Amino acid sequence: MTTDPKAIQPSELDQLPDRDPEETAEWQASLDAVTQAAGPHRAAYLMRRTLERAEGAGLALPKLLETDYVNTIPTSAEPTVDGDEALEQRITAWNRWNAAAMVTRGSKYGVGGHIATFASAAWLYETGFNHFFKGKEGDGSGDQLYVQGHASPGIYARAFLDGRLNEEQLDNFRREAGGNGLPSYPHPRRLPWLWEFPTVSMGLGPISAIYQARFNRYLSSRGIKDLTNSHVWAFLGDGEMDEPESTTALTLASREGLDNLTFVINCNLQRLDGPVRANFKIVQELEAQFRGAGWNVIKSLWGTAWDELFQLDTTGALVRRLREVPDAQVQTYQTRDAAYIREDFFNKDPQLAEMAKLLSDDKILDCFHFSRGGHESRKVYAAYKAALAHKGAPTVILAQTVKGHTLGTGFASKNANHQMKKLSVDEFKDMRDLLGLPIADSAFADGVVPYGHPGADSPEVRYLQERRAALGGPAPARRVHPLAPLPAPADKAFASFDKGSGSQNVATTMAFVRLVKDLVRDKETGKRWVPIVPDEARTFGMESLFPSLGIYSPKGQTYEPVDRDQLMYYKEAKNGQILNEGITEAGSMADFIAASTAYATHGEAMIPFYIFYSMFGWQRTADQMWQLGDQLGRGFLVGATAGRTTLTGEGLQHADGHSPAIAATNPAALSYDPAFAYEIATIVKDGLRRMYGEAAPGEDPNVFYYLTVYNEPMPQPAKPSGAGIDEGIVKGLYRFNTAETAGLTPAANAPRIQLLGSGTAIHWTLKAQQLLAEEWGVAADVWSATSWTELRRDAMDADAALLRGEERVPYVRQALQGAEGPVLAVSDYMRQVPDQIAQWVEQDYSSLGADGFGLSDTRDAARRHFGVDAESIVVAALAQLARRGEVKATAVKEARERYGL
Repeated sequence: MTTDPKAIQPSELDQLPDRDPEETAEWQASLDAVTQAAGPHRAAYLMRRTLERAEGAGLALPKLLETDYVNTIPTSAEPTVDGDEALEQRITAWNRWNAAAMVTRGSKYGVGGHIATFASAAWLYETGFNHFFKGKEGDGSGDQLYVQGHASPGIYARAFLDGRLNEEQLDNFRREAGGNGLPSYPHPRRLPWLWEFPTVSMGLGPISAIYQARFNRYLSSRGIKDLTNSHVWAFLGDGEMDEPESTTALTLASREGLDNLTFVINCNLQRLDGPVRANFKIVQELEAQFRGAGWNVIKSLWGTAWDELFQLDTTGALVRRLREVPDAQVQTYQTRDAAYIREDFFNKDPQLAEMAKLLSDDKILDCFHFSRGGHESRKVYAAYKAALAHKGAPTVILAQTVKGHTLGTGFASKNANHQMKKLSVDEFKDMRDLLGLPIADSAFADGVVPYGHPGADSPEVRYLQERRAALGGPAPARRVHPLAPLPAPADKAFASFDKGSGSQNVATTMAFVRLVKDLVRDKETGKRWVPIVPDEARTFGMESLFPSLGIYSPKGQTYEPVDRDQLMYYKEAKNGQILNEGITEAGSMADFIAASTAYATHGEAMIPFYIFYSMFGWQRTADQMWQLGDQLGRGFLVGATAGRTTLTGEGLQHADGHSPAIAATNPAALSYDPAFAYEIATIVKDGLRRMYGEAAPGEDPNVFYYLTVYNEPMPQPAKPSGAGIDEGIVKGLYRFNTAETAGLTPAANAPRIQLLGSGTAIHWTLKAQQLLAEEWGVAADVWSATSWTELRRDAMDADAALLRGEERVPYVRQALQGAEGPVLAVSDYMRQVPDQIAQWVEQDYSSLGADGFGLSDTRDAARRHFGVDAESIVVAALAQLARRGEVKATAVKEARERYGL
């Protein structure tokens, strides 16, 4: 074969100076000669080895994105396993058995479960537990383990062998209502002593693991805690990597050199319905993706049975064939006999056909049915050890396995095995024989598969416990260290908002930022704050924090910022406090989760606040907010530029009229829509007490707060005097003023109405109060509804208490008791937000809200469009009163005409 120079396409190298064109031509001619004499495969091999040598020498060349479909670490380079491989084999066999037994026994209740995933991944976990995963009883925080959700039965099985779980608990797998059950998947809220990280919402485990590793570095860099010896392990499925969140932060991990992070991707080539890449190769695709993102990639694909085949491959024909066979066909080989494999795999190439003549049928079946890199402890051990030794970049291990391995031919590589929930007694007996377990036929009483345990004092259990003791105790494990409550910040920071802003217009967004700016100066707790923002700090007025707190960067600031001569210049620092994540709400939420759970993960209470466009928070990353609640996170989420009519000019895509409705669905979220600066201060102060200080009896500290704040500058009033204001702010409702205290002097017999407003809507409500008094002779009292959701939850608790025979009046009913006239509730959100409390209000109740899509216009025009401006409130109030016969019906028509509605 010759290469036609005319066919060579122009290259970017053509733009570079060539100081010795003759030498360049000689190299090119050599390549042409090898191609012609030895063939393209030999030429490609030589080029690969040359590039490999160049990379090893540190030459600045682009990396190869794919390597051959072979193990990264050859058998000859594998380190000796530091342990008793025979005992580890027996331990893994017991765990395989009990994982399958647990799911099968539970199948009679119809609760489901997954058998095949752990069957494929058993050695990936067992090798780590026996040799690598550090526990929390040693120095530091131990390692952080993100366990693949569908593999949870195997983790429970190991905890059973270790004595941390008993048979009754295994029998209550997926049956938690009785109080002694096991959750389906890793879930800290349901099993808080075992699970640290909820992972079964596909794709959230990978991004969370990356930001957890990054947050570990952040804590070390800021001197909070030395986490040099903590390593983050994320166990993932190859199908899971399709989720966008799985790969969205890969470049962050490499850019910041997170060599404290290892992904272990179980490449069993199957997702839930069939092959991950039926016509392609998922391992090669992932390798290219991770290499391109700057990760160290280790492939562990083939077991030792393949060594003989690779030794016989003197021409490279075997490697070429492995590279070209698509994944779905590899699965087919798993289910077919040796004759089929000979014909379809080997006989497609004359050189391979000759090789196959040297192989017995048993050898072929051993290789194609069983021998995978992810099924051998020595292969996994070598990969893990190499991952920990690699410095300067994160590592991903691509371990090839068989889904349903050891479960028999009815499971292995079958497309439906994700939905298969049980084995028959005969299949269990076959599995027992394959694993070599001493379980008698008589143990299968009444057709029920028994659990297996070698005994608390058996060599297996002693070995398991000794290995874990040497590594720092049980794993996985969640520990909430007995922390002293954080001291409350000085009252001065909060009280400064009580006097209001006078004639100065201040948006509640700015009020919140000012409050935090004061709180981070606190000598006791200031360093605990973790400000998080997705590249909108200037939008929210946070640039003043840049020079004082610094933006975290592992490299510090290697350049002179363009605004260095300005007071609020862009300052990056290795010990920076602000996490400015760029345009990624998902990354910011992953940051928040890591920070909000540091009290458990690291025994260090951190106070994160994440401020974002409210439209792009709950709507875009609500799944991560559920993850936050699952993981028992604490902190403040702040939805800025909130409301459907407040963000002028931005239009439909930015107009949030529903985030409080979504937040209300999350039981761990305490959702507030404060109207005034002093309300924000009161809510934050109480949140700090509840989450980080002394929670009151019955209060759960494992909550997080969602505050909506607005970019509409308004005069901030002083906090009203009188008892119960702070309680009302926290509980969700208090009377801001009456017609009389507002100086409106209504007539003695004037009709009266109660106006409830939240957030920025209270300003329209106050204007409506004035119009009602001055133009229609109606007295209106104005209430600030800081949290419709908390009012509803309190009322629902009262309903539940009533069912138990306890009499309790909901707070909203107590607050409004005796208030004259009907109630009209107004917010800048869809009406279902204020309507949450309707059934517990004794007075006639109606509401106004901004339902529908947003639009671009002025605030006044938008509010008129949605019918929530002051004039619309007046008309709605008159209509309510007219229905009660307290004003003339003609007043409603007259008001509509007067205001042009």
